[in-house]
Amino acid sequence: MFKIIKAEFIAPGIKRFVLEAPRIARKQKPGQFVILRIYEEGERIPVTIESSDPARGTISIVVQSVGKTTQMLNSFNSGDCISDVVGPLGKPSEIEKFGTVVVVGGGVGTAMAYPSAVAFKKIGNRVISIVGARNKELIIFEQEMRAVSDELLITTDDGSYAKKGFVTDELRQLIESGRQIDLVLAVGPIVMMKAVAELTRKYNIHTVVSLNPIMIDGTGMCGGCRVLIDGKSQFACVDGPEFDAHKVNFEVLVQRNAMYREQEQRSLAEYQRSKAAPSSVNAEHEACAGAPGGTR
Repeated sequence: MFKIIKAEFIAPGIKRFVLEAPRIARKQKPGQFVILRIYEEGERIPVTIESSDPARGTISIVVQSVGKTTQMLNSFNSGDCISDVVGPLGKPSEIEKFGTVVVVGGGVGTAMAYPSAVAFKKIGNRVISIVGARNKELIIFEQEMRAVSDELLITTDDGSYAKKGFVTDELRQLIESGRQIDLVLAVGPIVMMKAVAELTRKYNIHTVVSLNPIMIDGTGMCGGCRVLIDGKSQFACVDGPEFDAHKVNFEVLVQRNAMYREQEQRSLAEYQRSKAAPSSVNAEHEACAGAPGGTR
């Protein structure tokens, strides 16, 4: 069992959890993730580690309610327990002194990009961060990104906050202004990462994206997270999750991620109906009493 030390919504449908997981906290590096199973019969879901505190033995994750399991997880509160947390998994981000690094975060992807932005800045890179979301309410980690960035640019699709437009609009302006850009890291929805890759390809700017395809075991054994990189199959869980954006076949990624969409929607609808029923019992919430939190 892994105890939730703190849980709070930071935007509509987006919740930040601080989990007791000392072994993971000691080993976690930027770009790595964990796989959660919130109760014994539940599905496994991958979640990027936002930050860790080895001294306190905790890790922090940010979860957006999208399907059944993430909606269930976001109903958990401080003091509840998660059945299984496995990690840290995946290869860490390639953190070097590149020069000027542009970190692009779309939606909840901003929380995933944040630890890499911290690491890039710490070793002396100039960090320009671009954060975007559909509207003002969904902008997250603004202050955190501002604290580790030499410049912070914010966009909203509807213009309700900062500049109206997309993150690629700001990135294009940076490039066309003649600014030296040595690396772009983009984390967010597939359509956003694809658009960033297509833009930077024209200017031959090295670009990295963090992929989050369907995952099951997170160890490369099941093959569920297969992605096509430079025409060859690789596994996001062990070969990634970060890849050269210009080598990613985004069309295949979109197709694979949509394979179970109908089943996912049906499962979510059934769960929402069960929660609305008067006799509904929150059986998925694990009791923490006597649980040896953070043992994996």
